[in-house]
Amino acid sequence: MEHLINPKVKQIEISGIRKFYNLVSEIDGVLSFTIGLPDFPTPLHIKEQAIEAIENDMTTYTHNAGMLALREAAAAFMSEKYSLAYNPNNEIIVTVGASQAIDIAFRTILKEGDEVILPGPVYPGYEPLIKLAGAVPVYADTTGTSFKMTKDVIAPLLTEKTKCVVLPYPSNPTGVSLTKEELTEIADLLRGRNTFVLADEIYSELTLDRKHISIGTILREQTIIINGVSKSHAMTGWRIGFLMAPESIAKHMLKVHQYNVSCASSISQMAALEAMKNGKNDAVMMKEEYRNRRDYVYGRLEKMGLRTVMPDGAFYFFVEIPDGFSTSLDFALELVRKKKVAVVPGSAFSEYGEGYFRFSYAVSMESLIIGLDRLELFLEGK
Repeated sequence: MEHLINPKVKQIEISGIRKFYNLVSEIDGVLSFTIGLPDFPTPLHIKEQAIEAIENDMTTYTHNAGMLALREAAAAFMSEKYSLAYNPNNEIIVTVGASQAIDIAFRTILKEGDEVILPGPVYPGYEPLIKLAGAVPVYADTTGTSFKMTKDVIAPLLTEKTKCVVLPYPSNPTGVSLTKEELTEIADLLRGRNTFVLADEIYSELTLDRKHISIGTILREQTIIINGVSKSHAMTGWRIGFLMAPESIAKHMLKVHQYNVSCASSISQMAALEAMKNGKNDAVMMKEEYRNRRDYVYGRLEKMGLRTVMPDGAFYFFVEIPDGFSTSLDFALELVRKKKVAVVPGSAFSEYGEGYFRFSYAVSMESLIIGLDRLELFLEGK
């Protein structure tokens, strides 16, 4: 019966990140630096609010767009933190994580033959959704611009078919962000075109050196913003995201969302409401710890002679593989075989990630020390 399966589904593959994680998870004693999962627990006050919601039987459907109280709290949070102005009544949708928000955004705006410009390297979750919507991913090589998708990188790729430009900053897998000046140049380039900007800002609360700037403050009328509580409040499993866009766009996305999931979990929404209202600074402690880890890892990598760009957000390093390895997969397999240290081959992040590996520092300092010691011994041939 396989011949009856949608050919678009047959052509996409499981994420390279998950493939490698699943592969190494079967090896005893492996230290894994593969998954982008905060190693902090969800703050206690958030968990307590969820427990109270269960005890009070708040277990029914909510409004398709999410509880109004949560949308209001999210609007206030985004306004206070990033100067974003979205009407909670008709411009914010509570989604099942940022991933579902990206999916319904693409399915709303894309049609057969449309083109979507992505930075390469990039998180692998966009390309399959673009293809399932019948559109074509067009990768911009950012390896020569410190992994930044600048105006000059985007401009040569624009065509009449360009329906969307994806700006996923702070970046997974590189950890870099864009400055206000860089975002303004992109906005000026795209303003007035029949082109959307999908700004995936899920790591916005984990900018380590400067405040996050959203292109939604510069090019609001063409921008779709993705955010959520997964990274900012260590709530990956709660699956709550926010999709924000002008009402003329959001009203159509709500239709796709409604028939896709009806609504996000009511209990998770109550937890997210607590996060938005009383957990506005929950990320501060995490950011300080991530900054300490980042600085430590950077120092160690530099001492080993490994080339990388200093990340200013998220919790990843994207590192050039050392000489002597033909592919990033060869390097990663040899490292895990000899030293039981798992990193993600750069090839998981598009062809432009080949020659690199992603190293997540969302683990304890103790694990970082041990893992980097093993990496250093590996590079020394010991």
